[in-house]
Amino acid sequence: MTEVAFWILTALAGGRQHGYAILGDVEQLSAAAVSLRVTTLYATLERLERDGHVRRAGDETVDGRARRYYELTENGHQALALEAERLAARLRAAESRLAAPRAAHSRPAPATMSWGLAQ
Repeated sequence: MTEVAFWILTALAGGRQHGYAILGDVEQLSAAAVSLRVTTLYATLERLERDGHVRRAGDETVDGRARRYYELTENGHQALALEAERLAARLRAAESRLAAPRAAHSRPAPATMSWGLAQ
């Protein structure tokens, strides 16, 4: 799963949203580490819809602007849960290694060359 898809699915796990709300939610959830462009958002939503992870959940017009709403499907919920578990396993592995005492890095002995020459 791409990082963009992960953040969009995570945003939609909170409930039905329209595109611009998803943009803001992704930025907030990622602590501003991810700022999606509108074209990236809608291209990813189309792919997620084709894959059965999201579905359109209505349209409305507000102040003359059309808003299309999306929601997570059960498939999308399961995909996000699997990705979250995969990421958690990676985190546990890294934390385990970081918590372990560091092995002393021994340096190899300086190389000596012996050409079999008598002195």
